[in-house]
Amino acid sequence: MQVIIPLAGRGTRLQPHTFTKPKPLVTCAGKPVLGHILDKLEDVPVEEIIFIVGHLGEQIEQYVEPNYDFPARYVVQEELKGQAHALRLARDCVHSDVLIIFVDTIFEADLARLTAATSEGVIYVKEVDDPRRFGVVVTDDDGYITRFVEKPATPVSNLAVIGVYYIRDYTALFDAIDELIERDIQTKGEYFLADALQLMVEKGARFEAWPVPVWEDCGTPEALLHSNRYLLENGRANGDAHRYPTSVIVPPVFIHPTARVDSAVIGPYATLAANVEVSNAIIRDSIVDEDSIIRDTILDQSLIGKRAYVAGQHQRVNVGDAASIDFGA
Repeated sequence: MQVIIPLAGRGTRLQPHTFTKPKPLVTCAGKPVLGHILDKLEDVPVEEIIFIVGHLGEQIEQYVEPNYDFPARYVVQEELKGQAHALRLARDCVHSDVLIIFVDTIFEADLARLTAATSEGVIYVKEVDDPRRFGVVVTDDDGYITRFVEKPATPVSNLAVIGVYYIRDYTALFDAIDELIERDIQTKGEYFLADALQLMVEKGARFEAWPVPVWEDCGTPEALLHSNRYLLENGRANGDAHRYPTSVIVPPVFIHPTARVDSAVIGPYATLAANVEVSNAIIRDSIVDEDSIIRDTILDQSLIGKRAYVAGQHQRVNVGDAASIDFGA
């Protein structure tokens, strides 16, 4: 099985952090969002991962190569014309069944089960309250998909596609993408994968909809913090209060072993990355990235980038890499 991971989007909703890093490298519960996705592939028979990169794409390779053993290649998307356009760039690289993963989300699914799938493919879905924000599928009584609809104005189903797709017939997939682009079938100005899959369904392809129990968004500051809370509650916490005798640790938290914490209250739901320094501060429901310094302040529902400096009394900030804020100055 080959895996395609499109990563070329600019992540405008997570600015200022995505000014200096691709969105999948934003930290959540102690590691980049991309790392949480790659960890889920450990039990999958992956022959190769194809990363579709764009804005600051060299950072993706710099993260993946030293941390993972998957064979990988990197394809550059120069123009951002949508999901299907991005996937089309990988056509000459693909020669087997494919697993496509968009890394805007954290999800729980047994990907190893895919080897037992008997249909042309599997689309992972989650029931949602407001399907108008998502691509959705309509299924028949046997659980096979009869229709894909991208962000329907009128709700037709509450089964949202979470961005994880297994396609057995890769040739038919790329033929459908070619047809989509040649016929200029766009949704809101972009070529969506859902529209290509709909063309496949209309030609007889049978896709199963497999529900997942957990689907957490990582595309906005609020959603990223929510995902951080979920991960800390479900296996990513590590805070050992005995290592910080001058501080109070309120679980769940993630504190990297190289972080230094003195006279502080950390947690609940705080993540401190490598080489963070915290003194005389309270940090809760926040993510502080590598090499940042936090002093004499209170942080709540905050995102702090790499090599940032934050000091002085304040409650909620969203600070990008290498920024310096001193509210006491």
